[in-house]
Amino acid sequence: MSPVAGLMLLDTPALYYRAFYGIPDSITADDGTPVNAVRGLLDMIASLVREHHPDRLVSCMDADWRPAFRVAALPSYKAHRLGPDGAAEDTPPGLVPQVPLITEVLDAAGIAQAQAAGYEADDVIATLAQTGDGPEAGGTDIVTGDRDLFQLVDDARGIRVQYTARGVRNLTLIDEAAVTAKYDIPGRAYGDFATLRGDPSDGLPGVPGVGAKTAAAVITRFGGLDGMLAALDSGEQAGFPAGARNKLNASRAYLDNARTVVEVVTDVKLPEIDDRLPSAPRDPARLDDLAARWNLDGPVERLLEALRDR
Repeated sequence: MSPVAGLMLLDTPALYYRAFYGIPDSITADDGTPVNAVRGLLDMIASLVREHHPDRLVSCMDADWRPAFRVAALPSYKAHRLGPDGAAEDTPPGLVPQVPLITEVLDAAGIAQAQAAGYEADDVIATLAQTGDGPEAGGTDIVTGDRDLFQLVDDARGIRVQYTARGVRNLTLIDEAAVTAKYDIPGRAYGDFATLRGDPSDGLPGVPGVGAKTAAAVITRFGGLDGMLAALDSGEQAGFPAGARNKLNASRAYLDNARTVVEVVTDVKLPEIDDRLPSAPRDPARLDDLAARWNLDGPVERLLEALRDR
């Protein structure tokens, strides 16, 4: 049986990208505008509500997909995703008109949304995860396909990731035990591990010559980056795999900067959000109009049915 979530936080960009690439773009509105990402996202939310019965749910968005403070720390951060102008993200043309439509439909449906200027959805999620009620009240489920958010899992606080690698209907629950089993590191040490190992999907190179196995060994031996850096500073030799100490010491500047990139921000200033999941749409007439105009009748009805029946 799926665990029940008190608070569910959606990494909405990850979900609508998944929908966009997983559903044919031949699914369009009457005017030919693709609506595959919108339809897919709505069906994903309906499925999540039916399976997990959250009391509270927030659709978290990117106000800035490549924040200046992260680029200043590491210019390679997501640089491979830049478009021809060198500034904006290289978003598929068929997805561009769907993003504002997603916002409109969710607003009319009464699904809470959150974003903050200068921050990514990850930072919004990390901040809102601090408001969860703990495991005794259902805890917090973060729905994402981004491994970066594994750093937030916290058994004591009931924060877990519902990982979408195999799809929203076949989620993988990531708690501290799952992190340990997958990466052979302490369950709350994923961020430090990723800093050492790197992540090419984000333009994070990692420490040259230090792969996953060495990163795991170092993180486990010293408990995290702080312990490792203290060992380097003290001249300690024991506990470092062969050749790793010199590589790590030579990468001190990178490590300082990479931590700024990898670590999610947990204190983003957000407006007050009514995150209670509604049983009926906020603006039924507007939602009906959007559904009719954009060929969304089926997924909108499935979402409303899930909200009514939860």
